[in-house]
Amino acid sequence: MALPPAIRARAAELRAAIEQHNHSYYVLDQPAVSDAEYDRLFRELQSLELAHPELLTPDSPTQRVGAAPLAAFAEIRHATPMLSLNNAFDREEVEAFDRRVREALGTDRVEYAAEPKFDGLAVSLVYENGLLVSGATRGDGSTGENVTTNLRTVRSIPLRLRGEQPPARLEVRGEVLMLKSDFARLNARQNERGEKTFANPRNAAAGSLRQLDPRITATRPLTFFAYGTDAAASGLYKRHSETLDALAGWGFPVTSERCVAAGLDDLLDYFHDIGERRAALPFDIDGVVYKVDLLAAQNTLGFVSRAPRFALAHKFPAEEAITVVEAIDVQVGRTGALTPVARLAAVTVGGVTVTNATLHNEDEVRRKDVRVGDAVVVRRAGDVIPEVVRVLVEQRPQGAAPFVMPVQCPVCGADARKAEDEAVARCSAGLYCPAQRKQALLHFASRRAIDIEGLGEKIVDQLVEREMVRTPADIYALKAETLAGLERMAEKSATNLVESIAKSKQTTLARFVFALGIRSVGESTAQDLARYFGGIDAIMNTDAATLLQVPDVGPVVAQSIAGFFAEPHNRQVVTDLIGAGVRFDESERRAVNTAGPVYGKTFVLTGALPTLTRDEATQRIRDCGGKVTGSVSKKTDYVVCGADPGSKEAKAVELGVAILDEAGLLNLLQRSGGS
Repeated sequence: MALPPAIRARAAELRAAIEQHNHSYYVLDQPAVSDAEYDRLFRELQSLELAHPELLTPDSPTQRVGAAPLAAFAEIRHATPMLSLNNAFDREEVEAFDRRVREALGTDRVEYAAEPKFDGLAVSLVYENGLLVSGATRGDGSTGENVTTNLRTVRSIPLRLRGEQPPARLEVRGEVLMLKSDFARLNARQNERGEKTFANPRNAAAGSLRQLDPRITATRPLTFFAYGTDAAASGLYKRHSETLDALAGWGFPVTSERCVAAGLDDLLDYFHDIGERRAALPFDIDGVVYKVDLLAAQNTLGFVSRAPRFALAHKFPAEEAITVVEAIDVQVGRTGALTPVARLAAVTVGGVTVTNATLHNEDEVRRKDVRVGDAVVVRRAGDVIPEVVRVLVEQRPQGAAPFVMPVQCPVCGADARKAEDEAVARCSAGLYCPAQRKQALLHFASRRAIDIEGLGEKIVDQLVEREMVRTPADIYALKAETLAGLERMAEKSATNLVESIAKSKQTTLARFVFALGIRSVGESTAQDLARYFGGIDAIMNTDAATLLQVPDVGPVVAQSIAGFFAEPHNRQVVTDLIGAGVRFDESERRAVNTAGPVYGKTFVLTGALPTLTRDEATQRIRDCGGKVTGSVSKKTDYVVCGADPGSKEAKAVELGVAILDEAGLLNLLQRSGGS
């Protein structure tokens, strides 16, 4: 039975939204939605992929942990991936976790190590012969940012381990955070100096640790708590609780709020106890973490694709407060989506002053019946923009009128249209809408698109506001002397940016198509289009029916592409870019060896390969007509295993799927005519 287009479109929309929130939260330190909203989106996508495995893609956020490192820092590859944890929000989910663990281990009761879930920034510290040699952020779980110099300024991190015989190599995992008292003093000092204050301790800690100048980090009151080691070091002890005791002995701060819980009832008692004392704790937490204490049992339980089976994060309910809706504004995003936002009477929620709350879309506003003047309950779980949970209808003032979504874009006046299978109305003006222009330009210049180094948000804001750039093609007319007149743009920086712009003129068709920002067209689809058509003219002049012949392009994506190029101003942008000198290989259409051993086969990649990155291996397989998916099933032809392959290797053995190492993969690719 064919998958309904609406379900495929919803999955694509969720993937795009979650990745954007990942970028905002982990890279920019500027969260755009509440934790509760993020969790809702993530779990909806997980449910869709579970019900429809064909939706699962290698680039799905459910297959990853977070987001990529900033280019400003060097990269460090973690010897063992820093995985995230699955979340539980109620008693039933904790009971289900405990039941799965007991059944897998064949026992009636399990001992767990229970500890607070710190609300800070996860880092990894590597010690060799007792000396700190490197430190990195979690990054995307496999690769993090090298912040060794900054971490050395954190006084609670030992530069040399205590004890006479430390391990030859030790990788310590923990959290950098800011104590509540230190945060209050820091903001008071910022106020006295007339400098920007921080929204909450988590943002302050993240921003402080990721300063490019370590001298600034050294002035910030950061604290570190260790909560574990990598797999190799864990082999020194029998229990996780023993490992924490050893970390304390080596000189690391380890929370005194930890305990060993004997079974489910003890877990829940611990959760309620620490929840009652949460406000009095010296640091912010957003839940507690349960880990099976016996390390041998942890190894038996293993991992799923992005999280361990032996651990669970039990999160506290999001914090709530009551306030009044003073206005409902409509914002316009990069894709033209019109999003209603409630402007609120200022209220403190979880220690942060809140003045805005997302209302998501017109259907959501109608469902909750939010009106100007209403008293509402708002929920926040650590982020700046919370959501309206419900309206206190009994307090509604007389004459409060229902909200009506505008039929025209509030920024440019163009028609706002809503597709039949969508809840979101979108501005039809595309790049000609100033609200869409900034985000569209940032997307165009991003690393995986045209890749213009140095063209960041602050520069784009000024270029658009001064009407110096209206479409991506205008970027190529910028001169160094013009750019040097912008704020925070010195002559050398302006020259470097112009050189980066010139360098970006030589690109690939796939990058060019992705950079255009066509809705529902990600990197993978852009590559498929480039391989199938080979040239931009062929793509622009193809109808939706023909587009459906491209692998993995369904009706929604096909209509999106055809609709984009049906707009004259979008076609003009392409013409202007080519006229500005942007060039790409028009021969990207490849004759795939249909008789080769890769063509039509499904691959799963797991673990770190010796020489190929995950992206490189995926690209080479696709070039030979193969497909890469994120999960192992009976339909999988090959599982390619690198270092620390995890549970996918075991699943392949269980199902009898062929297992390859990198050499075996390269042999197949060579026989298929690949590079």
